[in-house]
Amino acid sequence: MQSDYAKQGKTAAIVAYITIIGTIIAFFMNQDHKNMFASFHIRQAFGLWITFYVLGVFVSLFTDTWLISAPFYLFIIVLILFGLITASREEQKTVPILGPFFQNWFSFIK
Repeated sequence: MQSDYAKQGKTAAIVAYITIIGTIIAFFMNQDHKNMFASFHIRQAFGLWITFYVLGVFVSLFTDTWLISAPFYLFIIVLILFGLITASREEQKTVPILGPFFQNWFSFIK
């Protein structure tokens, strides 16, 4: 567990993982009182949702079979759950594989 600083941004961090709309809501929640813990998780969630939609379109263009689409959705769901769990535990862990990239690519989210 981190300090009270993480607890102050916990709500926005958790909301960020609940659909892309939740990420947008969390972004605006974090605008008044910039919280780095919340910003970290907003960047992670934003990256996950963008990846979900971009790869979802890509997967749907090339296949109608569930053998390819099911593992894709399972992979994204596992990453979102990982982020949600770390946010609820007040930890700043990047999601596996893509997390460090999200922190660099979406550094404009503060």
